[in-house]
Amino acid sequence: MSKQYETVIGLEVHVELATKTKIFCGCSTAFGGAPNSHTCPVCTGLPGSLPVLNKQVVEYAMAVGLATNCQINQYCKFDRKNYFYPDLPKGYQITQVTKPMGRNGYLDVLVNGKLKRVYIHQLHLEEDTASLEHRNTYSLIDYNRSGIPLMEIVTEPCMESADEAVRFLEELRDVFIFLGVSEARSNKGQMRCDVNISLMEEGSDKLGTKVEMKNINAFNSVREAIEYEIKRQSELLDKGEKIVQETRRIAEDGKTYAMREKVDAVDYKYFDEPNIPP
Repeated sequence: MSKQYETVIGLEVHVELATKTKIFCGCSTAFGGAPNSHTCPVCTGLPGSLPVLNKQVVEYAMAVGLATNCQINQYCKFDRKNYFYPDLPKGYQITQVTKPMGRNGYLDVLVNGKLKRVYIHQLHLEEDTASLEHRNTYSLIDYNRSGIPLMEIVTEPCMESADEAVRFLEELRDVFIFLGVSEARSNKGQMRCDVNISLMEEGSDKLGTKVEMKNINAFNSVREAIEYEIKRQSELLDKGEKIVQETRRIAEDGKTYAMREKVDAVDYKYFDEPNIPP
């Protein structure tokens, strides 16, 4: 007989901010354009280039922070997140970890006639990476997207169903559009999210092992990924098997597939960004 499980869901939502220039340089953020035409020494990570923070990016993030009931930090700073990937020219991403723009917010959403409060852990700023185009025997890099301003909203693990997660995303998109900070169009990659999901036995207070699903840019895909993972994880737990902490992707067939084992924060070797003052 199958056990009963409670679902625990948290979201990490990335949205591109609708500024005319990038977060740390004066290059255009216009969608499209010839590959590598909206670039400069800063957003291609050339040695000796120095970032300068775009003031409007900060103002947009503060507006969203206020609209989502966050505490706006009076002291903010940037950090370096160190990892190697071909779309990250500097070998690190400038982001915010220890002193982000906002913390401890919430958004109330109506789900199936009931009010659900989704708690926001933090709201922070970071730069986007370049984009990769894979061919049969090689890959190409377009740096037009490198340095596009991103705002990330990280929720607490407080949602319990696909309905709640999708409704929160819809409400958040409405906030972005109303404030004019982003078009939040998923077909342009302007809004995408990572879904963290775990199951625990009904009545337990011990969270299960978290599985992350990366870069989902359609609300229907978020629903499919959550519903598939609930089924997959339930079946494994019923058999007495353990859930592996890993990163998975949602495919066109509606199933999720393993990509890699999860990297923890310590592996990124965060430290203060020395070229941008607090």
